[in-house]
Amino acid sequence: MRKLIAGFTASLLAAASPLAAQTVVIHADGVVVDASSAPIGKATVTVSDGRIVSVVDGWQAVPEGAEMVHLEGKTLVPGLIDLHTHLSGDPSGEFWRAATQPPEWYALIGAKNAHLTAKAGFTTVRDLGARGDQVMQSLRRATEEGVLPGPRIVTSGRTIAIVGGHGDINGFRREVNDALGTSFACTGPVECAEKVRLASKYGADLIKITATGGVLSQQGRGLEAHFTLEEMTAIVDTAKSLGLNTAAHAHGARGIELASRAGVQTIEHGTYIDEQAAKVMRANGTILVPTLMAFQGIKENLGTGFYTPVVEDKIRSVSAYAESIVERARKWGVKVAFGTDAGVFPHGMNAGELALMRSGGMSNREVLASATTDAATVLGMQDEIGRIAPGFSADLVAVEGNPLEDVTVLENADWVMVRGRVVE
Repeated sequence: MRKLIAGFTASLLAAASPLAAQTVVIHADGVVVDASSAPIGKATVTVSDGRIVSVVDGWQAVPEGAEMVHLEGKTLVPGLIDLHTHLSGDPSGEFWRAATQPPEWYALIGAKNAHLTAKAGFTTVRDLGARGDQVMQSLRRATEEGVLPGPRIVTSGRTIAIVGGHGDINGFRREVNDALGTSFACTGPVECAEKVRLASKYGADLIKITATGGVLSQQGRGLEAHFTLEEMTAIVDTAKSLGLNTAAHAHGARGIELASRAGVQTIEHGTYIDEQAAKVMRANGTILVPTLMAFQGIKENLGTGFYTPVVEDKIRSVSAYAESIVERARKWGVKVAFGTDAGVFPHGMNAGELALMRSGGMSNREVLASATTDAATVLGMQDEIGRIAPGFSADLVAVEGNPLEDVTVLENADWVMVRGRVVE
């Protein structure tokens, strides 16, 4: 029995260990090194220790001892980046599950969804609001160390919300709300600053706030600003003092404007963005992450009993504006980066956002940049991910066709490598 256990443990360790120490030579019929460059023809990409060593024309000989991956008929592109996911959740209108599911369950759901996300060609994600205090921090470590297959994870951990607002627990009897309530709800600048320090203490890579009301929570207080400007400024300034950026969920135009004035890095959703809000965003360099797939996903469940009446009312109010978010933002000069809100719709369908962004007036090249180089810059990882170049992380996706001519070819990833590990 002891030998069996030892053998099983060795097998697990072998499965979890990265391909990293091994040299992998990849032959592809085409390579898009980044969104700003013309594709190159047949090429060889060499990967060692989880990093790209070289990109050369033609199919080069494979050194002895190296592993070869032959991707004939395929184009290699940089791994895609989704700036807004919720890996620990799946679509559900059953808000009461908050009272029945333990954090261990959310960890298992997160592992499943991390694998689905990587298989879909998304090699890095920003996870903005996890279920359970250490669920996403643990999954971040597991995917980094190769214990589980999945993307690189940059996480906010829990979301900071106002008391009773979007991101706090709503919809139950008071004693249940109180028992389930997050320790990350706050009132006033001092208390809100303390929540940022708490998030940093427990491993957040950035701060996520719900600057306005939200659509899928049971709170019925509208979609405009929840935090005051003073509260948001305290959150952003405290985050900056700790080296952290802040992402703000924001629907209403005045809430968007306040969050941008406070100095948040990104606005998530931006449903009611208007010219006044856009002017402030442009002046402050605030980036919009439009999450168009989320709006599409929730609309498909309208009238089916999936959501409670209070949520259905909010879905109907935002639906008329969702399709023009990108168009309005671009008209007023706001920078747009890629993010989907996966978890509101099924994980693994993230690439559906690409076509929706293109429908908002972006070119194929601009859409690809939004999900690679632009998203990498948002993360401060522009020298690490988003391009196929020597020294960069070996985050690679193979597809049929040229995404610079038709970005929707990225909806079908045929082969994926994350940090030098092939995702099976």
